[in-house]
Amino acid sequence: MDNKEKKLHVAIFPWLAFGHILPYLEVATFLAEKGHRVSFISTPKNLRKLPTDLPPSLTLVELPLPRVDGLPDLAESTAELPIKKVPYLKKAYDMLEPAITEFLQRSGVDWIIHDFAAHWLPRVVSQIGINSAFFNITSATSPAFLGPPSLLIEGPVPRPEDLTVVPKWIDYPSKVRFKLYEMLQNHDGMDPGVSDFQRIGESIRGSKFVAVRSCPEFEADPLRLLEKLYGKPVVPVGLLPPRRKRSSEDERWVELKRWLDDKKEKSVFYIGLGTEVNISPEMIVELAGGIEKSGLPFVWVVGQRPGPENIPPGFESQVAGRGYMWMGWAPQAEILAHPAIGGILSHCGWSSAIESLGQGRPLILFSGANSDQGLMGRLFEERGVGFEVPRDEADGSFTSDSLAQTIRRVMVEPEGEQVRANAWAMREIFGNYELQNKYLEKLAQVMLA
Repeated sequence: MDNKEKKLHVAIFPWLAFGHILPYLEVATFLAEKGHRVSFISTPKNLRKLPTDLPPSLTLVELPLPRVDGLPDLAESTAELPIKKVPYLKKAYDMLEPAITEFLQRSGVDWIIHDFAAHWLPRVVSQIGINSAFFNITSATSPAFLGPPSLLIEGPVPRPEDLTVVPKWIDYPSKVRFKLYEMLQNHDGMDPGVSDFQRIGESIRGSKFVAVRSCPEFEADPLRLLEKLYGKPVVPVGLLPPRRKRSSEDERWVELKRWLDDKKEKSVFYIGLGTEVNISPEMIVELAGGIEKSGLPFVWVVGQRPGPENIPPGFESQVAGRGYMWMGWAPQAEILAHPAIGGILSHCGWSSAIESLGQGRPLILFSGANSDQGLMGRLFEERGVGFEVPRDEADGSFTSDSLAQTIRRVMVEPEGEQVRANAWAMREIFGNYELQNKYLEKLAQVMLA
């Protein structure tokens, strides 16, 4: 059969975190729009939060999450858990193996695209006779930093301090590394029975190819190195920039837009620290102090962590007129696209950075210390699209003065001119939908080959 006529049945199985689920859904939607049959597998609570306007050939497959001791009732994603409870979620996820196996055996699936946590899945699909691909939702820099699968599987689990230096296998100029406080927090989220390193290594080793959320226009060297380290094809799927949907009917957005319309172009900085970044009460005081001391207008989106109750008393009155406080989920893509926004105080999440650089917004880099956010902080500073807030290597502490200074460097000071220009130029890569869709087309071709 001609590849142009052949249609696949592809199963998609992301990890239980929305920073993973949403990029996987982008890939699933693209494949479904190309006429392939797609089964998107997750737990009921997570699936209920997805958009309803999905292509007809994309089916949501519910698998109830097994309960394990230590996992709070009703919790089905990392957004609902403190990081020290995430290992219990991984144990529950592993217990989905029988249900996934049964589904694959009876569903006529040709390919399954899976996440790092399902380290057991390549073994399952090889027994059934299904092709598998591991989709890494991070930038290519992060898995390149971690090294070859043999080391991840058979080597000793790295100590936090082992990951604070540039690895010897990095064969291009780079200063990207973790800071100690970032790795100490990361270790809190690991399952002591099966480390994240082992999960990633086994996912790589057992797959036909590895897909990466990146493109050679931004990460040519890391993508090249990954193929060398893995000894198998590495397929960039592009950056998956969000398909922006305007929230014009949302009264809160209309009100914020009116407020932004009165501000000068690129004069406002946006504070978006993600949904899962944990910040101590002491750090919240310094954070609020730095925002105030910057003297610049801002929009601060306050989610669950930290919640509104953690904002220092009197802060809102002190910044009245200059600051806009938004509580809960916000239409980040629309906010970043507004001409008044001139930069973002970012937790260094890859998805958030893609949205920001897609609009040409420079980054005030404040690593959330989850996953690979620390590596991303170093990478973006190295690429000249942001400045990192100075923080203590051991505990991540910082001062309001250093934060205010970094905000001003990125937003208005002469030394930030090149950073602002570099970020603006990144629109040609991060905001180029035609370029990025080309890589998704290549993914489909690889699976049809």
